[in-house]
Amino acid sequence: MNIFKKTIAAAAAAVLLAGSSALYADEGDGLEITNVSYDPTRELYKAYNQLFSKHWLETRKQNVNVVQSHGGSGKQALEVANGLEADVVTLALEGDVDAVKNAGLIKEGYVKNFPLDSSPYTSTIVFLVRAGNPKNIQDWNDLVRDDVGVVTPNPKTSGGARWNYLAAWYYFEKQGQSEEQIIASIRKLFQNVVVLDSGARGSTTSFVENGQGDVLVAWENEAFLSLKEYPGKYEIVVPSVSILCQPTVAVVDEVVDERKTREVATEYLNYLYSDDAQRLEAQWYYRPSNQKILAEFKNATGSKTVKSLPEDGKWIVTEVELTDIQHFGGWTKALNRHFTNGALFDSIYEKK
Repeated sequence: MNIFKKTIAAAAAAVLLAGSSALYADEGDGLEITNVSYDPTRELYKAYNQLFSKHWLETRKQNVNVVQSHGGSGKQALEVANGLEADVVTLALEGDVDAVKNAGLIKEGYVKNFPLDSSPYTSTIVFLVRAGNPKNIQDWNDLVRDDVGVVTPNPKTSGGARWNYLAAWYYFEKQGQSEEQIIASIRKLFQNVVVLDSGARGSTTSFVENGQGDVLVAWENEAFLSLKEYPGKYEIVVPSVSILCQPTVAVVDEVVDERKTREVATEYLNYLYSDDAQRLEAQWYYRPSNQKILAEFKNATGSKTVKSLPEDGKWIVTEVELTDIQHFGGWTKALNRHFTNGALFDSIYEKK
């Protein structure tokens, strides 16, 4: 059973047990914490939870088990805000963590609690197409052609979908389009969407398992997982511009204070910045925040098309122009303008 089929079954349950370690200690009581995360991090945190369990046992002489929950990032944030107990959240963007903060569960200033605005790894947005790129999809403008079917998740529930939308917006802006023209281009793009799943993993499944659409607008790591799982069947196309995606992590203060798990929860997130964890993140196709470790995985070929996984492990294949969320005024402004109820996306999609 491949990765995507496994995770379809796993998604049927709201909470998955991941990362329980076969390690035992002679002293100290066992601990349990819950990490509520977004869709495409399933494989990463399954591996990381084992690494962290080993680290905690060696340094604290205690067992720790990590309960893992995955789904669309916006939906996950709402679940935590509405009572799903999470010791930590590792969500797709700062704006989703803000939703948990706004529910009174996380203290102000959380982005400064960990390095680099609490973003231990980054990603970007690329296109996944079928082998040979039969529709010759090269850039964002191809996604508004009449003959192209697009697969992307729903920005109302998926953090990855919000990054997708903003990356497309930036492209059309760079083309010199007025705001009215950009809105028309985004509307046409969503008219071409053949399925709007609630999360990024669901969209990957729709494209690679169910054969829907001509192009998947995807997290970089999801695209590379598809190359790994289906060798020779898919290619990655890197568009001319994209966006720096910064998944954000935070300790859920209200929960850890009640459960007395602050120390282990804080170390769980701190350890994401360790050299071992940074290399593990890169092995699952996230971009490490440690620039020296990032350089270990950079491929200097500058290729815009990736047809297979590199044998030398250097998978970061091109330098693409990346905007970031500050271009849109930060997440508070971006959410209010584009994604809250009654904002631009609603007006765009309801008329599609």
